[in-house]
Amino acid sequence: MPHTGTVTKPAPAPQHEEHPSKHDRRFGLPIATALVMGNIIGGGIFLLPASVAPFGTISLVAFGVLTVGAIALALVFGRLARRHPRTGGPYVYAREAFGDFAGFLASWSYWITTWVSNAALAVAAVGYLDVLLPIHGSRFWTIVAALTVQWLPALANLAGTRYVGAVQLVSTVLKFAPLLLVAVGGLFFFHADNLGPFRASGDSSLGAVSASAAILLFSYLGVESASVSAGEVRDPERNVGRATVLGTGLAALLYLLCTVAVFGTVAHDRLVDSSAPLSDSVNAMFGGTWGGTAVAIAAIVSMLGALNGWTLLSAQTPYAAAKDGLFPAVFTKKKRGTPTVGVLVAVTLASLLTVYNYTAGSAGVFETLVLVTTFTATVPYLLATAAQIYFLLSGQGHRVSGPRLARDMVFALAAFGFSLWLVGGAGYAAVYQGVLFLFVGVLVYAWMAARKKRVAGDTTD
Repeated sequence: MPHTGTVTKPAPAPQHEEHPSKHDRRFGLPIATALVMGNIIGGGIFLLPASVAPFGTISLVAFGVLTVGAIALALVFGRLARRHPRTGGPYVYAREAFGDFAGFLASWSYWITTWVSNAALAVAAVGYLDVLLPIHGSRFWTIVAALTVQWLPALANLAGTRYVGAVQLVSTVLKFAPLLLVAVGGLFFFHADNLGPFRASGDSSLGAVSASAAILLFSYLGVESASVSAGEVRDPERNVGRATVLGTGLAALLYLLCTVAVFGTVAHDRLVDSSAPLSDSVNAMFGGTWGGTAVAIAAIVSMLGALNGWTLLSAQTPYAAAKDGLFPAVFTKKKRGTPTVGVLVAVTLASLLTVYNYTAGSAGVFETLVLVTTFTATVPYLLATAAQIYFLLSGQGHRVSGPRLARDMVFALAAFGFSLWLVGGAGYAAVYQGVLFLFVGVLVYAWMAARKKRVAGDTTD
């Protein structure tokens, strides 16, 4: 066990960890890579080219920096998964290194990320729905559409995991079609005159890169997917790290090609105000509106699929923590294979956040929500990379391979610094909202810790 000092010693290994049986279907490197790539490529890319356009083409530099940082994170997760090949990812690493409170913060913050991401995805989906049914002129109907987009996947989850899988399969196939069309087709219709200025905002070069990278991180959420599902991966000591790096690299390549294509096919002044940049790009390539309409339909289906998967994840995260006594026990209730309470709580919170951001008069609802997820996502990333640094510095031989110590430390420090840089790039407003969410979690932990101690006291009496 790690040296605890003043840190609370973590509880024994959770009793709810899944044990392999003859009915288990573990997946190898190809499926694990597809899982990472599929989870990273959700719905954010369908709106992000317009979100970073105000910064100019310098945002492409941010894409490159972000990709390097994401791969550093991927390598750290891979090394951690070799030593802790259990389902849970950052939650497992933080709890093992620093105790229950750190594990709770990682789980709580990741949970917040899931349902705030759902709110952001719903806003992005409404942007493409506007291509089919013009509703942006009415705030009321915009809110109704955003809430409908959130509750449909929630109802599919409540119907059972069989329906979740069916929706996911269809949406995954449709997700790649418009992205590949834009990424490949854009190369043949690219016009440099559409790019606009290199640095369009009044920020410094470093400030513009940091700010656009903070927005773009939303499109990389999912880099931890293989480590979170390590318990279901065959030979996780080898495959988790490889799948994470491969999936992240392939997703980054597709993202970069799509963004360059949109920048080169849609005039900059039009792209800044676009609510459906990929549709605008296809319309510019082929003329008319049929192509943009087809992309809009595929984008909406894709984002519904992303919402479908993230809704389930938003329920599974508190379910795992509740099994360890770190979340309220009500989150452990399941029906038809789905943690129903987790689904209902997450979709309700996402709905309230969506309504608040629309009615508060935010100039960019999607960007505001995305930056909040940037902050909340970096908390488990920071805790996980700090856990790796702790393991390395404490000289725990069973976790550290001697010849690779220096390399692992460089990756861990780079990933930690990268995550910290993203917090700064998220901006004051996003950090303000994110910290409020985080501190509410401290109160929840105090309640759960007191309850556990009281129950433990009653048991020993």
